[in-house]
Amino acid sequence: MNIKPQEEPVVAQLIDANLDRAREGLRVVEEWCRFSLTNKNLVITLKDWRQQLGRHHHKIYKQARNTSSDQGLGLAHPAQRDRHTPEHIVLANCARVQEALRVLEEFARKNNPELAKCAANIRYNLYDLEVKIIKGNNTFKRKKRLAECKICLITSPQKNLIKKVTEALESGINMVQYRDKISTDLEKFNIATKLANLCKKNDSLFIINDRIDLVIAVKADGVHLGQDDIPTYKARSILGTEYLIGRSTHSIEQLKNAEDEGCDYIGVGPIYETKTKPNSKSLGSNFILEASKLTKIPWFAIGGINTLNIKEVLNSGASRIAVISAIMNSENPTQSTSELLKEFK
Repeated sequence: MNIKPQEEPVVAQLIDANLDRAREGLRVVEEWCRFSLTNKNLVITLKDWRQQLGRHHHKIYKQARNTSSDQGLGLAHPAQRDRHTPEHIVLANCARVQEALRVLEEFARKNNPELAKCAANIRYNLYDLEVKIIKGNNTFKRKKRLAECKICLITSPQKNLIKKVTEALESGINMVQYRDKISTDLEKFNIATKLANLCKKNDSLFIINDRIDLVIAVKADGVHLGQDDIPTYKARSILGTEYLIGRSTHSIEQLKNAEDEGCDYIGVGPIYETKTKPNSKSLGSNFILEASKLTKIPWFAIGGINTLNIKEVLNSGASRIAVISAIMNSENPTQSTSELLKEFK
């Protein structure tokens, strides 16, 4: 392709610099999408954008390069030291690319309109891709916390619910599932809002039983579904990939189905008899060993687990448990939580 000579040689120099800046920034974002978000589609898109810009990085621009006269070389800004997380770094590089592309649009428009058009197209599409990355980052953080979780506290309706959950969170619980079969919708919304804020304050996951609308309304981390609730694919079509979806399972077949359907985690039980579901047949600790061999996603043993039998549960192969009565019916949730968590060490 023939490039018209620049009337101002410095324009070729700044086009070279901003092509480098845009391609470097895209590579940073691409690597994050590749190794952290593991999103193949985003990687393919970002790689294609780098290649497009590379095809426009002609010799005429590279020959104009003069680092010795570049007054911006090596300059840093205090804001760069505020990038404390990988997410900060990725979003800062998205902004860096967008700025570089805008420079290319403005200065290449006259002498290299194809480059200007290419830069504009990538810049506008990068705005949408950045939103996908933000959602992907949210998913990444939620799945990371899920992987680290040892105990999921499932709530039961009671007057001092907030107080007990607060004590449990402050004692180390990092996942709460709001379960409520009796309150009105308005009451559920108010309770869920308080729990969502509590969990956020304690950097813990907040899951809501059954109610996808409440998940969205209070910005929870996900929904937990039973065997009689809507299909996983339908829940995913509503919530997208940003939210976690869990499902209760009571047999090997249900466990396999939940994993195949794309659930993020599974509840397995009831392991022992429980007053929460008195008509459900207990599976026993032997089922835990079988479950541990079959599923690769996080799963929680649930049903009648307490300080008296948790050792048997863990020794049978479980690495996570979900409890209700062991904490919610305890006169000292702080102590009960600590005793349960102690068994994981």
